[in-house]
Amino acid sequence: MAVVARSQGQLVRRRFLRHRAAMASIAVLFIVVVLAFSSIGFLGIPGWWKYSYDAAGTVVNRGAPTLSVVPTWLGGNGFSIGEHPFGQDDLGRDYFALTMRGTQISLLIALVVGVVSTVVGTVIGALSGYYRGMVETVLMRFTDVIITIPVLVIAAVLGQKYGNGGPFVLALVVAAVTWTSLARLVRGEFLSQREKEFVEAARALGAKPRRIIFRHILPNTVGVITVAATLSVATAILLETALSYLGFGVRAPDTSLGLLVSTYQNAFTTRPWLFWWPGLFIVAIALCVNFIGDGLRDAFDPRQNRVRA
Repeated sequence: MAVVARSQGQLVRRRFLRHRAAMASIAVLFIVVVLAFSSIGFLGIPGWWKYSYDAAGTVVNRGAPTLSVVPTWLGGNGFSIGEHPFGQDDLGRDYFALTMRGTQISLLIALVVGVVSTVVGTVIGALSGYYRGMVETVLMRFTDVIITIPVLVIAAVLGQKYGNGGPFVLALVVAAVTWTSLARLVRGEFLSQREKEFVEAARALGAKPRRIIFRHILPNTVGVITVAATLSVATAILLETALSYLGFGVRAPDTSLGLLVSTYQNAFTTRPWLFWWPGLFIVAIALCVNFIGDGLRDAFDPRQNRVRA
């Protein structure tokens, strides 16, 4: 079988596009994002859904969902959305709008956490791995201290103190405790790359450390950073859910998926839809991001050096 010569970028892209779970997850995640931000609107831009997440109303039929997906030939009512497809809460608010708002906040927190934790972890890992000596000792001992304390405990303490600042402040709190694993991964990559011949050649030509770090070594660690950044998004969603569930995350009158689960956990036996809808979106988003991360990890794996034509 003939082997076609391709660049590293082509090999990575080709392997990623052939990862079925990753491709399906991208499609599902895209649908979730579009649905959340287009339905109820965002930043003053109106959406196509007629109800607002903060508008109370009259509870109809105990707030039961009006969504029907079972065909008539199977004994159902056919496909219909109704007035409140996800039902209503105790105040008569449309639960579809509430779930979409919670999805918006959870996704925004996850995005901010992914960007901030990636930048912090990359910088700390790169500096400690390249300079070694006292710089490595100080940065890695600080990282070890953060690692030894349970992440949820640190996040809960910080969330209790700064959680009233809104979702963005909460995202920074979560990012402050989720960068450690990436820092250790980047440090390991830099320890390996700094001894390679191309780095020695750059030093011999008079390149400064900053140029060597950002122009020579960092591009060769982009695979590890990309995979870790993707997985940190899934971790951020689950951590924000846990914090909101414990009362240290997003606060009313705003909402998030974790806060919705926490608020209506006691209604699980009588009105389970108030618990299942936000829980379903949490699981869907976390699984999609994890599968995308798995696809990126397989795509950047240097041992997979052949792709069928």
